[in-house]
Amino acid sequence: MGLLEDLKDDILIADGAMGTILYSHGVDQCFEELNLSYPEQIKHVHEAYIHAGAKVIQTNTYGANYIKLARYGLEEQVKKINQRAVQIAKEASRGRAYVLGNIGGIRGSRVLNETLSEIKRSFREQLYSLLMEDIDGLILETYYDLEELKAVLTIAREETDLPIVTNVSMHEPGVLENGTTLAEGLKQLEELGADIVGVNCRLGPAQIERALSTVPLPKRAYLAAYPNASLPAYRDGVLYYENEPSYFKTAAEHLRQQGARLIGGCCGTTPEHIRAMAEALKGKKPITEKVVPIQERIKAVKEPERKEKTIPELAKEKTTIIVELDAPKHLDLTDYLKGARALKEAGVDAITLADNSLATPRISNMAVATLLQKEGIRPLVHLTCRDRNLIGLQSHLMGLHTLGIHEILAITGDPTKIGDFPGATSVFDVNSFKLIELIKKGNKGISFSGQSLREKTAFSVAAAFNPNVANLKKAVQRMERKIESGADYILTQPIYSAEKFKALKEATRHIDVPIFVGIMPLTSSRNAEFLHHEVPGISIADEVRDRLKKVADNREKSTEESIKISKELIDAALEHFNTLYLITPFMRYDIIVELVKYIHEKTSEKADQAII
Repeated sequence: MGLLEDLKDDILIADGAMGTILYSHGVDQCFEELNLSYPEQIKHVHEAYIHAGAKVIQTNTYGANYIKLARYGLEEQVKKINQRAVQIAKEASRGRAYVLGNIGGIRGSRVLNETLSEIKRSFREQLYSLLMEDIDGLILETYYDLEELKAVLTIAREETDLPIVTNVSMHEPGVLENGTTLAEGLKQLEELGADIVGVNCRLGPAQIERALSTVPLPKRAYLAAYPNASLPAYRDGVLYYENEPSYFKTAAEHLRQQGARLIGGCCGTTPEHIRAMAEALKGKKPITEKVVPIQERIKAVKEPERKEKTIPELAKEKTTIIVELDAPKHLDLTDYLKGARALKEAGVDAITLADNSLATPRISNMAVATLLQKEGIRPLVHLTCRDRNLIGLQSHLMGLHTLGIHEILAITGDPTKIGDFPGATSVFDVNSFKLIELIKKGNKGISFSGQSLREKTAFSVAAAFNPNVANLKKAVQRMERKIESGADYILTQPIYSAEKFKALKEATRHIDVPIFVGIMPLTSSRNAEFLHHEVPGISIADEVRDRLKKVADNREKSTEESIKISKELIDAALEHFNTLYLITPFMRYDIIVELVKYIHEKTSEKADQAII
């Protein structure tokens, strides 16, 4: 007999959490490394679950892949850790339980930088290490990202005929992170060759039951359920799972009624929870028929209302100018609004506002953007990953959309240690790549967790780019990744070299999204020296710095020379780009106003010459 043969007529009880037990014993390190350093401790946990009634156990290898082990400097121990884990599980089982090789998901709510190709390579290494030890099957669990799970399932199915369990995880019952229904997601996994499809982690028994109530019985595969002990409580910086193991007796029966045939536990569960389920389901058979009520999910049927053209659309029609004018660090907006009005009158297409740049607090750019709208000025707000967790980012984006603020620059953000509050915490739940993806997800009417927003957002998303690097080709590849994530246009860091504009154009000829080249006037010789010597990635030619040194003692002449240098840079930029991003230095909007007028004069002259 084998695992799948047993599941034809019976319900099998699986084990529960490994990490919960180890943590309760004072272990606070890489759990997978314990396969090497404390194998007896891992063996005892397996034995405890088998004594409690588990007929299926999984190896202590959830995070035993190259990517996750690298956090602990153990990336070269993948093979050794996985093989030892199987050996330990087999020693504990002694034929009393099936041993499944556990491979956990990598993509989660906290996003890593690894590409899908890198995840596949890491998966293959772990997969081969487990298969070499003659396991009874595989369990791929805690996959929030359906794309990732489908990719690794395809690899596993090509490499082995062993039974494969695929367990997805959900933020909300019944819907996956990308908006796919649980029923549809599990159907896709079955079609790709999974033998057992189900859910694990994040949600407690009642929510898992509710989610499975939307899922019909699979045509060929079997259903699995591995709920958490409960929703966690949080005390003194530690998560606790507080329900009584006896509750799992009732929960097990409810999961059986939803068609689950492989039932275990995830975070917070212990051998006592597994014992309770084993007792509740002893002698009971799986259901063979199930009626799934028609689900009425609210879809994002309402299209967004956006009357003005997007910035990328403007860039296709004319020379387009964005000006950065950051909100003040104080509460007096008099000069700021005066500057914004002057820029509007000069003819800028949008004013962009940083999101607490250099990790220094300013008036909320959402608030200032709302004031700019009242002045008839299009705002482009920066959104960093530093100051808000996923909850805050979702809420903030919903607020921006509600206010009709639709242009966003998505950036990772400067770390807090460089700002006014170095003791503050940097969040970084996501990076700029993932933030762009999440914003564009809203444009489909789907929230971060996969739920319907009931309306599609209308965001046009910009991404940042630094051309002031030694390897421009590599930087452009990073830009391409941001465009693949959904970026509609690009804003560059300041450029201080005519040659750099030409090089950038040559390196990006294949890119079809607008690139707004950054120009920030140098206000003085001291300012130029600071940028050249102290700001990474910025290099200012000796000739330019010498010109400012000659007038360093005369503020008026310094301003004149600064404007002259900036106009020369604008001339060079306009030879290759019709999209300019002017950055206001130290609130000197008077300089920017003059440069904006100069740009309009230049483009008018060019248009007149074209007519002639």
